[in-house]
Amino acid sequence: MSVRGWVLFAAMSLIWGIPYLLIKVAVEGVSVPVLVLARTAVGALVLLPLTLRRQAWAPVLAHWKPVAVFAFFEIIAAWLLLSDAERHLSSSLTGLLIAASPIVAALLDRLTGGEHRLTPVRLAGLGVGLAGVAALAGPELTGGSAWSVTEVLMVSVCYAIAPLVAARYLADVPALPMTAACLTLAALVYAAPAAATWPEAVPAPRVLIAIAALAVICTATAFLVFFALIREVGAARALVFTYVNPAVALAAGVLVLGEPLTAWNLAGLALILTGSVLATRRGPAVSPVPPAASARSPR
Repeated sequence: MSVRGWVLFAAMSLIWGIPYLLIKVAVEGVSVPVLVLARTAVGALVLLPLTLRRQAWAPVLAHWKPVAVFAFFEIIAAWLLLSDAERHLSSSLTGLLIAASPIVAALLDRLTGGEHRLTPVRLAGLGVGLAGVAALAGPELTGGSAWSVTEVLMVSVCYAIAPLVAARYLADVPALPMTAACLTLAALVYAAPAAATWPEAVPAPRVLIAIAALAVICTATAFLVFFALIREVGAARALVFTYVNPAVALAAGVLVLGEPLTAWNLAGLALILTGSVLATRRGPAVSPVPPAASARSPR
């Protein structure tokens, strides 16, 4: 990989590893709808001017139904559940639980007629990864945070479904206009709920900084860097950084917010990452299908 590729890879590992920290700070001062609106509206405003060519939007409009489904799972539902869960869970635990998404994706791909068989290695990966989830979620389930843990696991499912929709139904849709459309749709959905729960007083400076960083860095800038990374190293290699994000989320929560670093966290991280690598390992295909690039949104 080129020096430019490594720089972009490092940038994405950081940019999509810190949203959990920023969300944790932001929900201290604003409602969940306000936070989601800020992220999506700013992201849309940055990306829309880059997609003014009329021909770029034709595939998006032609595939508007799967685009809407993708937007629902990747942004509209996921960011609501994620932000609400972090009102009660630590940012580091949230980031670690989200790391189960590749494991869920591998299972859903096979259950819905995907291209790869569940080989013994992939099955072992599913088992190891689920053991990691259990190691992380177990103490929280008995500590009164069952619903918040459930919300995060639902986000993992959302993040697993969205790429399957993109790969199977949106392979011919350009990623940039599709992302702009998804962010715009999400902003419209959350406009009214955000207005109804708008804060009566100006939030604390740290809350405003967190919201601004989420919107500008972790949403708008993240997409631009991600697309540049795909152009530099290809879609398959570009997604490898998702294995680094949980470690970044854990370190950020511990170092910045002083969240506890427990043996359960370390064990869960090791198990989930090992399981993800094994569960997503390439195996024999059930039937040949054309390769498809998937666009992922920032966490």
